[in-house]
Formats: sequence, structure tokens, C-alpha cells
Amino acid sequence: MLRPYRPDDADAVFRACQDPDIQRWLRVPSPYTEADAVRFATETTVQARAEGHGLLTAVEADGEFVGSAGLHFTPGHLGPGVGYWIAPWARGRAYAAEAARALADWGLGRGAPRVHLLADVENVASQAVARRAGFVREGVVRRCLDYRDGSWGDAALFSRLPDD
Repeated sequence: MLRPYRPDDADAVFRACQDPDIQRWLRVPSPYTEADAVRFATETTVQARAEGHGLLTAVEADGEFVGSAGLHFTPGHLGPGVGYWIAPWARGRAYAAEAARALADWGLGRGAPRVHLLADVENVASQAVARRAGFVREGVVRRCLDYRDGSWGDAALFSRLPDD
């Protein structure tokens, strides 16, 4: 289930964001503090929706917080962008693919001509999620990911169209 964030999600967000893979692939503060988690769950997600920048949702399964998924409304020809992460304790159950598919369907159903997804070319797991969610790999966007250490990386570009 995708739902709005609640203040009580902050503890699970904090625990999840200690994960080395989340730290590696996402632009989250490092170290990630409890205050960062509270701010994300109670302010960042609410502000993104209120300002029309994105729809950031908690992913819940069997009443438990298991991750995050969002549709980011970025200007340009690529259309809205899908992003996701799953807590380490919930991986391997297809939650990310299900959430990505649902968000893409929602965006396309509201008139977006396309929805895109970027995954680091080295993040094989995220690329597999994109394919399972029905996205088609279009190619590689070179030097579009900026890393904490000041270096740059390439991303695989995926898309979903209304006819896919």
C-alpha cells in the first residue's frame, strides 16, 4: 500500500537510512540522524506535495513500514520521475516494483505523456526493479549523477509510456 507519511514513520525511516546501500545509492544526509528522519516524514514529504513538486509516499505491507516511493514532478521532456527505496528488512518481496508500477500508472493515468526512472548503471538491483515495473531501458545518461565525493556517475534511463 502507498500512503502519506505519518510522524510515527520516522523511527523506521531512521533505521532504514542507516543501511549502506541506501547511503550509497541515494542522496540522503550522511550521517543520517533521527532529526533527518523526522524532518523527512513530517516536513519534506508534506512540502513536496503542497508545492506540487512530488508525491512522496510511504510503502506499507501488512501494517509495517517497508520503504518509500515517489513521483517527482520535474520540468522537462522526460516527464515525472519515479524513485524508490526499500528498507533492508523488507527487500526481495517485489515491493519496489509494485510501488514503481503503481506510481507510473497514476502519473500516466493523469495525462503524463511519459514517466521516467533513473538508476545508477552500477545499481543492478534497481534496474531489475525498473524492468519488473514495466519500464523500458532507453539508454545511458552520462555524468548525470553527482556523488558525495564530488565525482560523477552515469545512469540508466528507463521510461513508461501510456501504450506500454
